Amino acid sequence: MRLERLNGDRIKIFLTFDDLKERGITKEDMWHDLPRVEQLFRDMMLEADDELGFEANGPIDVEIFSLPAQGMVVIVSRGRSDHDQDDDDEEYDDDFIQMQVTMDESQDVLYQFSQFEDIITLSATLKELNIMNGSLYLLDHKYYLYFDEDKLPEGTDLETLISLLAEFGSTSTMTIYRLEEYGKCLIRDNAVAQILKYFLHHPEA
Repeated sequence: MRLERLNGDRIKIFLTFDDLKERGITKEDMWHDLPRVEQLFRDMMLEADDELGFEANGPIDVEIFSLPAQGMVVIVSRGRSDHDQDDDDEEYDDDFIQMQVTMDESQDVLYQFSQFEDIITLSATLKELNIMNGSLYLLDHKYYLYFDEDKLPEGTDLETLISLLAEFGSTSTMTIYRLEEYGKCLIRDNAVAQILKYFLHHPEA
């Protein structure tokens, strides 16, 4: 499990399916066993408090994004209440953590990169797997590499692809629709081939 503070009132939690398995929870439980999910997030809020100093002693919104073959990205937003300002009441019942849980399942294979050089290095490795497509976007000074599962070569091991992407980039809760609307598409559909051709001088790409 990886925790990251986004701002004073929001954190991001990345859970792999192995993390869920260690806690005795399946992917299906995440969609159908809400009481168990809420208990999982109460436990995670304790870890977030220890690791990030993020106290969830009030209403919180929990957004869960299921990503193909990777796991879950969870965005936790803390609501402000008068209780937050009550220094005399440091003890509170766990039941006071009121959760509003929304879930979405994304089929997008979408990763974020802070350095273009990482995408160049990644492209050389993807060529060995015969993966030459993908679309490259730019938004807020960050690069995004998107793969449509339906356009991947037949026989592509999705878990291997995702492992490589995770080695060079980081998972993103950005949707392809948001990138299309607000970002700039630098290369559409054949990003890996074009990067190889112009940056690694592979004319056959």
